[in-house]
Amino acid sequence: MSTPSLFNQKASPYFIAEVSSNHGKDLQRSFDFIDSAAEAGCDAVKFQLFKIDQLFAPEILARSEKLSARKNWELPLEFLPELASYCHKRNVDFGCTPFYLDAVDELAPFVDFFKVASYEMMWLDLVARCVKTAKPLIISAGMATMDEIVATHDHAKQLGCQDLVLLHCTSAYPTPHHEANLQAIETMRQATGARLGWSDHTVDAGVMQRAIHRWGASVVEFHLDLDGKGDEYAAGHCWLPDQIALVIRDTRHAFAADGDGIKAPTPSELPDRDWRADPSDGLRPLKTIRATALL
Repeated sequence: MSTPSLFNQKASPYFIAEVSSNHGKDLQRSFDFIDSAAEAGCDAVKFQLFKIDQLFAPEILARSEKLSARKNWELPLEFLPELASYCHKRNVDFGCTPFYLDAVDELAPFVDFFKVASYEMMWLDLVARCVKTAKPLIISAGMATMDEIVATHDHAKQLGCQDLVLLHCTSAYPTPHHEANLQAIETMRQATGARLGWSDHTVDAGVMQRAIHRWGASVVEFHLDLDGKGDEYAAGHCWLPDQIALVIRDTRHAFAADGDGIKAPTPSELPDRDWRADPSDGLRPLKTIRATALL
C-alpha cells in the first residue's frame, strides 16, 4: 500500500501560495497573507528562510549593494511558531524553503512540508537534511536538465523520502508564456515516476489551467502579493489575491464537474422530467400530468 501524501488529499490540485519576501518582516502583514490565501481557496502558504550571508558567496556580496540589501527580506526566526499556528488556525498547511542547512532544523518543529528551490536543487546535502526530517518534500526543477532532475530525485528516494513532489518551472521572473514548456511535466513524470506539479511565474491563468487539465499538475505553486507593495511584486511574477482566487475557484468547479460518470437525471433536472414531450403526440408535458401541472 502506498504512503498517503499530504499533497493529494482531494481530487483537484494542491495550491500553494508562495509569500517569498513580500512579507516585509511584518508579522501582521504575514498573517494577512495567510488570510488572503485561505480565502482564495489555497491549501498551503509557504515562506522562505534564508540568511543573506549564507545565500551568496562573500566576494559577491562585497561587490553588490543590491544583493546585500536583501538582508531586509529575511524572515525573522521568531515568526515561525506564530506563522505555523496561524496557518493551522486558518486550516491551511505551513511550508517553508530552507536556504542553509541549519534552517532545516530550525523549521522542522513548525512546518508541514519543506521545499527545495530550483537554485538549490543540486545541493544534495540540503536535500538529505530535509529528507532526514521525514517531512513531505517538494523539489523545484527550474533551469535543470533531466539528468540533474533524475539524480536529485533518486538521491531523495534512496534516502527514504516517502512523500516527494517535483515541480516543473521556468526560473524566469516573470516567465513568458511561450517558455513555460508544460510538456516537460510529462517528460519528468515518465523519467522519475514522481508526482508532478507546476510552479508558476507566468501570472497567466491559461498557462496554469493548461498545466492542471492537460498535463496533470497535482500541486500548483504561485507567488502571491497582497497589494502590489511587496518587495518582489514589481518584477512581474506575483499574483494578487483576487486574480488567483478566480483561477482556484474555476479549477475546483472544473474538477467537481467531472461527476461520477453515471448517466442518470441529476437532482436539478428532476423537476423538468415531467415536462418532456409525451411519446404519443410529441407535445409537452407528459399526458400523465397535463391535468394537474402547476403553471
